[in-house]
Amino acid sequence: MGLFNPLLRGSTLTAIFCDERTLQGMLEFEAALAKAQAKCGAIPESAASVIAGECRADKFDADALAQSAAGAGNLAIPLVKQLTANVKKQQEQAARYVHWGATSQDAIDTGMVLQIRDALAAAENLLAQLTEVLAEQAESHRHSVMPGRTWMQHALPITFGLKLAGTLDALLRWQERLQQLKPRVLVLQLGGAAGTLASLKEQGEEIAQALSLELELAQADTPWHTQRDRFLEVAGWFAGVSSTLGKFASDFALLMQTEVAEVGEPVAEGRGGSSTMPHKRNPVGCAAVLNAITRIPGLMATMYASQIQQHERALGGWQAEWETLPELAMLAGGIMQTSLDLLNGMQVNTEKMRADLEMTHGLIMAESVTLALAQHIGKQPAHHLVEQLCHCALDENVPLAQLLTQHPGVNPYLTAPEIERLLDPQHATGSAESFIQCVLERARQPQKGQS
Repeated sequence: MGLFNPLLRGSTLTAIFCDERTLQGMLEFEAALAKAQAKCGAIPESAASVIAGECRADKFDADALAQSAAGAGNLAIPLVKQLTANVKKQQEQAARYVHWGATSQDAIDTGMVLQIRDALAAAENLLAQLTEVLAEQAESHRHSVMPGRTWMQHALPITFGLKLAGTLDALLRWQERLQQLKPRVLVLQLGGAAGTLASLKEQGEEIAQALSLELELAQADTPWHTQRDRFLEVAGWFAGVSSTLGKFASDFALLMQTEVAEVGEPVAEGRGGSSTMPHKRNPVGCAAVLNAITRIPGLMATMYASQIQQHERALGGWQAEWETLPELAMLAGGIMQTSLDLLNGMQVNTEKMRADLEMTHGLIMAESVTLALAQHIGKQPAHHLVEQLCHCALDENVPLAQLLTQHPGVNPYLTAPEIERLLDPQHATGSAESFIQCVLERARQPQKGQS
């Protein structure tokens, strides 16, 4: 699968979920647990020091752990067994305190939270870059008039800046949601065998608090072994950001079609070529985004299905998250990075946008003429008359302006210069300018709580 990483998962998030980081996350839990217990007097400080010193992923054979996990049911069991053996070689007495009072799910869940923390920080950085470049491009193209399209057909004129501002607006909301979800998601898991910490006796809460401080994670009111809403929420955030960028990639690819050619992906040697057709310039970045986004609903379905967990410790649902959530995060990271590269180097053909506006001989501006004429003869008669003239313009391949100027039902009320102005798309973008300005002002405000 590594062959596809540059294409689909080519961001800093991918390294965060490599095998070594997965093991290290669990080992960080084990080291911090020993330190917290030593601070609380539950185990000797000398034992905690030895345990922490052995909690390094490079001291473990990942392949051997993987083989052992097949029989044990999870990675934490053979990891703890090997850690205990390693500690015993250093100090036999210290080995008895490895994983003291915890359960395998505590190590796996907290390890995953530590990876998620790093992944969210990397995603936050990518998102900040995305909003910055989108703001710059929206500002640059706030007056670049182009056809707006509804039902895949020409509707009314818009600006390319407004299209970009719509994506920026959504990403700004995802920034806000990220700040809101981090305190809920970045939470310690420590519950012991059945979520009571009974093995730690009266020190359970004290050790949990010390461990949360050691790992710089929030402390949960209750262990969440079978309450998986936190992971579902973070998965939903990655899926949501991906969906916003997937919509942009879909629109961009459509605007790149040969017959449209209003935008283009960045130009680079070997990018977008065909193995057989030398003239091709394929939207490869958009294809990579849409490839990844097509998989995300299925991954989210697994995350939702994993919410059904039996009693205090589950089988099947919890385990299904192990690969699903990292894969979702890595795909989202790839989508964000590919979108950033696309936005940084995209080509915009404003002349073609204007030409495409005129390809229907003024029909795209029929609504503005209808509204002006309606002030004189009423809305329904005006709509009916202009609609008839639009059909004639299409059937006879004649500019709408010519038919309007010559028609006796129009020229008594609208002069030729007025008609020309009404048919100019530059004057028909409504509140697009103020919409763009509103989003740009919000984009320039510092994000609350942003790290």
